[in-house]
Amino acid sequence: MKKKKDFDFSKRAASYDNGIAGKASQRFYNLLLREIELHPGASVLDVGCGTGALVNRVADKFGIEGHGIDTEENMIAEAKKNYPQMDFQIARCDQMPFADHSFDAVFTCMAYHHFDNKEGFAKEAARVLKPGGMLYIVDPRFPWLIRKTMNGVCRLFHVVGAFYTAQEMETDFANAGFAGMGVAKDAYAQLVKLRKNS
Repeated sequence: MKKKKDFDFSKRAASYDNGIAGKASQRFYNLLLREIELHPGASVLDVGCGTGALVNRVADKFGIEGHGIDTEENMIAEAKKNYPQMDFQIARCDQMPFADHSFDAVFTCMAYHHFDNKEGFAKEAARVLKPGGMLYIVDPRFPWLIRKTMNGVCRLFHVVGAFYTAQEMETDFANAGFAGMGVAKDAYAQLVKLRKNS
């Protein structure tokens, strides 16, 4: 049975940044901005970029070349309207429209748990990253019981969505050629740092 989408973000695109979801994401955004390491001029991809607000903040801080992909057409339309200096495209996390070794860093923030093909995302991230490039995954951190309950409900109702511990993510991405480089936490937010093996 085909899984159903957990949320329809296309209807929230115009109001997302100033709405409840956008405000709740700020802790995750700030964690990434605090932990990510980039050199000026680096080429960076935001997977599940939404309105482009986060990759724009990263660009402002580091002076990088920003790119973003998202499956929601209205989100990409907002991103292009708000940040026309950057490249935004409609694409899936497991079908990225970029050449091999295109990016110094890839990140995904508050999107990984929505991906319906996490193994495909890992393979694509490895493909588009340069050797030694960094992958940053920022996602919610829930206690064991809440995580197991939410994942069980998603499976029961055939809904896309699953939450993982940092250790589980590190193990999964090791199979795609990544090495764990540490974990950062801030209350209910977690950031997993992964380096693509050369």
